[in-house]
Amino acid sequence: MDSVNWVALVYGLVGGLGLFLFGMRMMSEGLQKSAGNSLKKILEKLTTNRFIGTFVGLGITAIIQSSSATTVMVVGFV
Repeated sequence: MDSVNWVALVYGLVGGLGLFLFGMRMMSEGLQKSAGNSLKKILEKLTTNRFIGTFVGLGITAIIQSSSATTVMVVGFV
């Protein structure tokens, strides 16, 4: 039976997580720079009602294909 190389596993996990978070940050900053205030105003109007806001979030998540990316961007706009 093969033994698991735990050090390589942990390094790979930490490195992958770091790369993912870096990518999310870069995407969020790029979106804020390109759409900035106009996108923020549109999202404010679309999310005045919580029910409609839920569907807006679902739509954005479906377009981007990542709920984590949507969460990072929403937190960046707050």
